[in-house]
Amino acid sequence: MKIVAGIDIGNATTETAIGRVMENGRIDFISDAIVSTTGIKGTRDNIPGIFHSLNKAMEKADLDFKDLTLIRINEAAPVIGDVAMETITETIITESTMIGHNPRTPGGIGIGVGIGTRIEALHEVEKGQDVIVLIPQDMGFNESSERINRALADGVSIKGAIAANDDGVLIVNRLKANIPIVDEVTLFEKIPVGMLTAIEVAHVGSVVETLSNPYGIATLFSLTSEETKFVVPIARALIGNRSAVVIKTPKGDVKLRSIPAGEIHIIGEKNRLKVNVDDGAKVLMNAMNKCHPVTDIVGEAGTNAGGMLEKIRHVMAELTGQHHGDIKIQDLLAVDTISPQKVTGGLAGEFSMESAVGVAAMVKADRLQMEVIAKEMQQKLGVPVEVGGVEAQMAIKGALTTPGTDIPVAILDMGAGSTDSSLMTRDGNVHLVHLAGAGNMVTLLIKTELGLDSLELAEDIKKYSLAKAESLFHIRHEDGSVEFFDKPLDPKLFARIIILKEEGMVPLHADLSMEKVKFVRRKAKEKVFVTNALRALSQVSLTGDIRGIEHVVLVGGSALDFEIPQMVTDALSQYGVVAGRGNIRGCMGPRNAVATGLVL
Repeated sequence: MKIVAGIDIGNATTETAIGRVMENGRIDFISDAIVSTTGIKGTRDNIPGIFHSLNKAMEKADLDFKDLTLIRINEAAPVIGDVAMETITETIITESTMIGHNPRTPGGIGIGVGIGTRIEALHEVEKGQDVIVLIPQDMGFNESSERINRALADGVSIKGAIAANDDGVLIVNRLKANIPIVDEVTLFEKIPVGMLTAIEVAHVGSVVETLSNPYGIATLFSLTSEETKFVVPIARALIGNRSAVVIKTPKGDVKLRSIPAGEIHIIGEKNRLKVNVDDGAKVLMNAMNKCHPVTDIVGEAGTNAGGMLEKIRHVMAELTGQHHGDIKIQDLLAVDTISPQKVTGGLAGEFSMESAVGVAAMVKADRLQMEVIAKEMQQKLGVPVEVGGVEAQMAIKGALTTPGTDIPVAILDMGAGSTDSSLMTRDGNVHLVHLAGAGNMVTLLIKTELGLDSLELAEDIKKYSLAKAESLFHIRHEDGSVEFFDKPLDPKLFARIIILKEEGMVPLHADLSMEKVKFVRRKAKEKVFVTNALRALSQVSLTGDIRGIEHVVLVGGSALDFEIPQMVTDALSQYGVVAGRGNIRGCMGPRNAVATGLVL
């Protein structure tokens, strides 16, 4: 009798399976464990995580290391999970040209256009002159409302106001005329005086319509068609705001500057292609398909694309001790997205949503690194350790322990850093592929598109469903269903979007609607997992056509997600493919496939 441990080092988790191999060849699985991976997968930094996972499984089985006959580890392909986001354009608006401002309680309603004038200088304004009043921080709402009323009585045409303090509603309630007022302007002192200024405040629950439309701005400022091109980024930055201000500064102060995104050179065994990142992710992925199988991917020197790919090589060279030039990028997943970019020259921390391309890259596996890990483990434990095989090949052996499966069968192993696929034919031959891009990329897309400042929060949004606390005794789930409670909810949850984690409800402290968060979350999963599922299966199919595959078993950590398996299953059903979540050994769900395969 032998006792064998299989250890699967993943991008996010390290899993162990321990099996007892009988004389007749039968294997009884006696223990398993899962812990977080330490370091980047496929490097020596994984060793502490390997030991932790193995110790946990050994304790569970009440075994000592001297009881182990053999340890087998997977041939882990390193993946850079920290996906790069390259913005294709950057908006630069100088001379404080705009306030893409959205205070919680602006005053009044409507649109006003006039010359920006300090409130102290209102007595110098000629009768009939349209002005926008600028109210500084050191002036209270009583004094400012009195001065405005006095100017109105003197015949000054006051069309709106901009206030440094949170006084918008207090001021407008004391005025003889209803004017729009934008308040809470932190960089008030930077507002240019004497310039033509437009202000818009929408009804509660509505958003600005004129200043978020380039042609609306062109109408208010009498712009030419050439000048209108320059206000497009301003209008884009104001979409979705309840209030906004646009100020026309001297000619030449508004610029839209393109950053050279650069070219990516894809080197295949039979084909080479150059693609400009400006052309978008779809063109880049089409080029990847034409160059399959890919031997290396290089970025143009001195550009965003070049810098990004060289950084990946540099990180992997340092981690693995290989020469920089020996690091080959074997796969790349590009995704079109939008990225909030801080607008240079804004007065209230404005952001403009700019086109961006997200890229995940996979570095070609170096078996020597895994041999180093195996040798070090063997020295420390005194137990034979071997590199057991490629993940996708081990995963299919593990997946076949799912009740109801048989060959021929394909698996999709959806992890944190990579999406792997393998197909086992009737004669036992295995065709496999490793693709860049999985759970980590989804998390980064969510973080980027929602403008979050925390990866942990983006991870929670990815993993859990949402609800809204509509009262202290009930919540409305994202599918529209309502849940009532006997005891009142924590008041901090009231009227907020909440993330429904296992340990309790967590409020989302961001000014986002539930529909927007849900849309971004689902779209990110679709862009990464559905795209990679179709890519992977078409590459392992003997005919190059997904329709040639009958059954697909979904395994890996991301197969536990509450949305991803359904999305992938729906996409594959269009090709007549039967797909479903695996249940390794009939009890593990989609997890532990590779570790189980290593033991088998």
